[in-house]
Amino acid sequence: MAILADLVQVVIGVDTHKHTHTAAVVAAASGGVLATQTVPTTPAGYQALVALAQRHSGPRVWAVEGTGGYGAGLARLLVERGEWVVELDRPARAARRHGAKSDPLDAARAAREALGRPQLAQPRAGGQRAALGVLVAARRSAVAASTCAKRQLHALVVAAPERLRAHLRGRSTRQLVAACARLRGHPSWELECRTTAVVLRALACRVLELDAEARTHQRAITAIVRAWRPELLTERGIGPITAAMVLCAWSHPGRCRSDAAFAMLGGAAPIPASSGQPVRYRLNRSGDRQLNRALHTIVLARCRFDPTPAPTWPAAAPRARPTGRSNAAWPATSPASSTGASKEHQPLTHDRSVPAAAHSRILRP
Repeated sequence: MAILADLVQVVIGVDTHKHTHTAAVVAAASGGVLATQTVPTTPAGYQALVALAQRHSGPRVWAVEGTGGYGAGLARLLVERGEWVVELDRPARAARRHGAKSDPLDAARAAREALGRPQLAQPRAGGQRAALGVLVAARRSAVAASTCAKRQLHALVVAAPERLRAHLRGRSTRQLVAACARLRGHPSWELECRTTAVVLRALACRVLELDAEARTHQRAITAIVRAWRPELLTERGIGPITAAMVLCAWSHPGRCRSDAAFAMLGGAAPIPASSGQPVRYRLNRSGDRQLNRALHTIVLARCRFDPTPAPTWPAAAPRARPTGRSNAAWPATSPASSTGASKEHQPLTHDRSVPAAAHSRILRP
């Protein structure tokens, strides 16, 4: 596979911030800095960076930090102009600890980081994917705020005056929200009771508004998914929200080079527990956690509602006691447990697919 230095002559690294962008033009052959410039985050500033790049001839690539955040405007302009843009995270921590910290240095480090990477990430696409991302984020915040308000309702009802508790006791969350939204304070009530009723009504109205907002966002998400990738909604266990999360992470064809790369992106790729235990794995806690949540929801739905029978593991063969050893090699056991292995010598793995011979190998010192 060709490296980036063989494909381009200059790399423009961009250190992005909210109000300014700093670019460094780095020679691909030597890694030397040819020019630097800091511009405001405006269309005129973006055009100035393009002019800076055009003063250096030859093929070029832009290494932009945060193309989905501070660098979104610049990345969008560069893609529209047909420039080659790759996405980078922050420069290596070690380089920052052992050297000075400034925007021109960070821009140069971003360019050199792109030269040293075997795989370059493509920025996520705009259009339908960006619209889905905005709607999913807005719906998620509305649902979280609604859940928080419902918890406050239950907590306030527990400590409310008895006049209110008698009216609201024993109701489900939906019934509690509806009842609190109809509360009206009475002038004859004491101050604590009237204030609690006003607060309960305000919280219930907030819940109703947030739930209505979440439903509006969900209808918009469903419309985009049906227009963009309707085949996803025909798959068992995939709804509009999980489909939107998958599409936001996947973005466009070619962004994930393989199924394994997509699994690693979603944090679903197993990680070996250790180099000496290749049959044992641990959870992958990295990757896009929203994509991981969507995959988890899909798997749970399919396990519960898919009529296809799940595969069964083959029954493990009885584990024979290793031969060729004297009884002195094993610790003494009580007569009650002499018919089997002691608990401290049970297999170190619970994977039923591992044959008994592998278990006996694990037990041998």
